[in-house]
Amino acid sequence: MPYDEGTKGILSTVGGTPLIELERLLPGLGSRVFAKVERFNPGGSIKDRSALSMVLARIRSGELVPGKSTVIESSSGNLAIGLAQICGYFGLRFICVVDARTTRQNVAILRAYGAEVEIVVDPDPVTGELLPARLRRVADLVAETPDAYWPDQYSNPLNPIAHQNTMREIAEALDGRVDQLVVAAGTSGTLGGCAEYIRRHGMNTTVNAVDAIGSVLFAPPERVTRLIPGHGASVVPRLLRPSDADRVIHVGDLDCVVGCRRLVRQEAVLAGGSSGAVVAALERIAPDIIPGSNVVLVLPDGGDRYLETIYDDDWVRRQFGEVSHLWKDPRPAVTPHLVDIGHG
Repeated sequence: MPYDEGTKGILSTVGGTPLIELERLLPGLGSRVFAKVERFNPGGSIKDRSALSMVLARIRSGELVPGKSTVIESSSGNLAIGLAQICGYFGLRFICVVDARTTRQNVAILRAYGAEVEIVVDPDPVTGELLPARLRRVADLVAETPDAYWPDQYSNPLNPIAHQNTMREIAEALDGRVDQLVVAAGTSGTLGGCAEYIRRHGMNTTVNAVDAIGSVLFAPPERVTRLIPGHGASVVPRLLRPSDADRVIHVGDLDCVVGCRRLVRQEAVLAGGSSGAVVAALERIAPDIIPGSNVVLVLPDGGDRYLETIYDDDWVRRQFGEVSHLWKDPRPAVTPHLVDIGHG
């Protein structure tokens, strides 16, 4: 089913991603595990949904004019690529502010779509983080660019609205029976949209939010350097409602690597870093899952953009040492921190 009945061309393929059953990931679980595989969106990630929602509504309202308006956003990868494709389709100028951690591959993809890329090198002097510096640069560009639009995925309500549709697709595929949902939290768009759909339809679903160790979303940040993007944040999004999560699981970078390697080794699914975080979280909550449950993992993107990091043995050894035994051992080996927070 298309994302929006009014979209055409390549954009008509946003949404309607497959829900597949993972039979080998945790064979002794006693429940069915499904994966919503978002790499099948045309831009390669779940962020296509948010990007299309935030741009299409402005075009339809007349606030964005193809050939005249400029879209400006900060993104380390997936949202930027989604926006670049959409802006390219509609003939909108797109300026993307990234930082030095953005991969060469992502920058090359952005430029292939015709995006203008600015790279922020110096971190924010107060926090030491790159994201606040990127956001400050976006604000400056918006102020100096005529007819500019900043989607601002951290505060734009069109971001979570897009993911009500994500949850609708999941619910319809399973006839409304979703006992556990495991979703990575970053801007909180996916988390918020899925939780809102669950509330509106009275679903009896436990929402598990996966955050990064060192993130500010659900706990005071630990002083750690995060290597793998896609979940967690160094600023608290205005969209975040902590009560959207029944439970929060914090995972580290090594947990993401192990989760990704297990997923591709056991299910032949090549997925990105935040998908590995979701797999790590599943292993942590597995003892609490009631047998016979339907468990859904949202896998935000594919692994082809992580070939120089997560799937590169030399990179993994440089960062973590010799850890290959962790994904060869069939027993759970990651120990994410778990916090029960309930509904507020």
